[in-house]
Amino acid sequence: MENNNNNRRDFIVKSALVSAGLLLGNSVFASPNKTSSKNTSNYTDSLNSDFISRRKLGSLEVTELGFGCMNIAWAYGPAAPKEKAVKIIRSAYEKGVRFFDTAEVYGPFYSEEMFGEALKPFRNEVVIATKFGFEVDPVTKERRGLNSQPKYIKASVERMLKRLQTDYIDLLYQHRVDPNIPIEDVAGAVADLVKEGKVKHFGLSEAGEATIRRAHKEFPVTAVQNEYSFWTRDPEHEVLPVCEELGIGFVPWSPLGMGYLSGQIAQGFPFRKDDLRVTASFPRFTDENMMKNRPIVNILQKMAHEKDATPAQIDLAWLLAKKPFIVPVPGTTNPNHLDENLAAVNVVLSESEIMQLENAFLKETVFGNRAPETIAAVHDIGVNIGSSSKGTNGKSPLPKK
Repeated sequence: MENNNNNRRDFIVKSALVSAGLLLGNSVFASPNKTSSKNTSNYTDSLNSDFISRRKLGSLEVTELGFGCMNIAWAYGPAAPKEKAVKIIRSAYEKGVRFFDTAEVYGPFYSEEMFGEALKPFRNEVVIATKFGFEVDPVTKERRGLNSQPKYIKASVERMLKRLQTDYIDLLYQHRVDPNIPIEDVAGAVADLVKEGKVKHFGLSEAGEATIRRAHKEFPVTAVQNEYSFWTRDPEHEVLPVCEELGIGFVPWSPLGMGYLSGQIAQGFPFRKDDLRVTASFPRFTDENMMKNRPIVNILQKMAHEKDATPAQIDLAWLLAKKPFIVPVPGTTNPNHLDENLAAVNVVLSESEIMQLENAFLKETVFGNRAPETIAAVHDIGVNIGSSSKGTNGKSPLPKK
């Protein structure tokens, strides 16, 4: 991890002042009617359909915070019962969220099914994003690895439409870059679906600069979804710059650091036996690393105290302040956490506060890689600190001539 930390420090030191300059020029992208802080004991009072402002992912307009639906299906515990899942999704809608993120592999299929049930009455008012790329048997639900063959993409979309109870998908991501299929073929398949009216926009997930450029040249990429949060800075060295250059939106997944940045998880935390953070051996979630990484949470906690907010809200506000084309999609099955997350849009960080957070972060070390080796192995070239896709073609092969 030492080399990764050194690389992280190198590019953050070089970019921090530049980022601050952008923030200075855009008033931290704050809406003029927002207050500088929010008393968390009262934040549920102001949640309503006009509470959340809008942003652009490329040409696609969405609410500045979305709702991620992985948690209701798997990862941090058993799937939420249907009644609870539908209720939390509809609650997000009622409180102003109009951007919902899912994937066929979440469950598998359960998350999409719950989205379809919950959002059917409001379908034309919301933006639904989902993802293909992992082959899953439609009957047995057996997972069979990556598959982005054009025929499989199109077959997957037909099944997605049925589960989502809709005739179009607003934003369709490739979940992971397939090392066996040229990204141009993937983009071409999505382009066909767009022409058919079954898909509106194309996205990539865990993609590096070279892949993004190749895909965008074939068919416009609307959004890139990579992991990004206060303690996971990997997109800053090549992905965010290329998104800004090409006018592509950026959607951070796991914007709260898989829950760690909320400040509610520490060594000895009683994880469920089927919690992915433990079963998949995520390096940052060992007792030792959770203890060592506590100073990162303390940075957020200190600012939270000053702003009358919570660490989670400071982290989300920090993401919103970084770039105007960033739209986090925190997910939860807890109604109180939903309210807390959404109230982050009322926490406005000044230029000096942003620099205070950045300078404090630079003094610390993040212990543990963001993903175990088995999961990192399917990431594209250039998405992780310490790797770069510059001068390469990315992970997918070039098209055959």
